[in-house]
Amino acid sequence: MIVAGVGSRRGVTSEEVCAAVRGAMERHGVKLCDISLMATPAAKGSEAGIIKAALDLGLLLVMVPQRQLEAAGTRAMTHSDRVVALMGVPSVAEASALAVAGRRSTLIGPRFVLGPVTCAFAREAEKGAQTP
Repeated sequence: MIVAGVGSRRGVTSEEVCAAVRGAMERHGVKLCDISLMATPAAKGSEAGIIKAALDLGLLLVMVPQRQLEAAGTRAMTHSDRVVALMGVPSVAEASALAVAGRRSTLIGPRFVLGPVTCAFAREAEKGAQTP
């Protein structure tokens, strides 16, 4: 299972979100058919652009509670002081993807940034896989 984590500034459009997801797919060699879910912080639950983008891409959108976001944020690859100050995690996209993909999940790569949107992919750990 691959989860697409999405972070954004307020008021993004679905086109901006879709473009960032597609850009991240191209960068990391991920196909849309490989993505199981889209994840974003529960605090972004009113962002119509994110909600519509998930629908446009045919993905179920999962809203991640702050506590789970913070727990997964310790495994993020990138760090933004601005995002830490605003959201309490180093990367919203990375933390969202990791939180939904599971405790032993890993990022496919660092977040992809396109304008006001970030996207990161996390892969669920294979059954029986050991974490370091």
